[in-house]
Amino acid sequence: MEQKTISLVARAHRRRLLEAMASSVALKGYAATTISDIVREAGVSRRTFYEQFATRSDCLIALYEAASERALTVLRSALDRQRPWQPQLEQVLEAYLDSLATNPALLRTLYVEIWGLGVPGLAARRRVNQDIADFMMTVINEADAVPSLNIDMALAVVGGVNELILLAIEQGRAANLAQIAATCAALVRAVSASTR
Repeated sequence: MEQKTISLVARAHRRRLLEAMASSVALKGYAATTISDIVREAGVSRRTFYEQFATRSDCLIALYEAASERALTVLRSALDRQRPWQPQLEQVLEAYLDSLATNPALLRTLYVEIWGLGVPGLAARRRVNQDIADFMMTVINEADAVPSLNIDMALAVVGGVNELILLAIEQGRAANLAQIAATCAALVRAVSASTR
């Protein structure tokens, strides 16, 4: 029982540290955020921080991966595998984009600040993009009963959607990401149709 309690406390600390990282980076930017800022905001000690993360960049990567997993969960839950994927594509993308837009400051952090981490940030971004591409391939290929989208094309679509999201962030439209759902859906349909 004591080990379970320790595990629950550690998870709570990790969650608070990730929330503090998100808050501080949204306010000050990653470059100006310090571990002191993070632990002060989280209400934990530096020792607790280092029990969870080796470095500040590890904390940002963990935040990026956790937020991306939550967004992918929304994408998965919005999909009804009993219906053809094409008619519900825009609806699923709207749900996904709406979930990203719920916190524009965090969205900016995850789409812009992750680049500042260099190779580790790029590796985290690639892992997340791969997960989304794998999901897309599974849905499209299973629905059509024949392989119709390969990994290179799926990654190209993910890259295109990411660029549309970045453009929306740059133009101050991060809170209204669902507005690009129709364009994203058209991109998925076009790429899928071109591979048949």
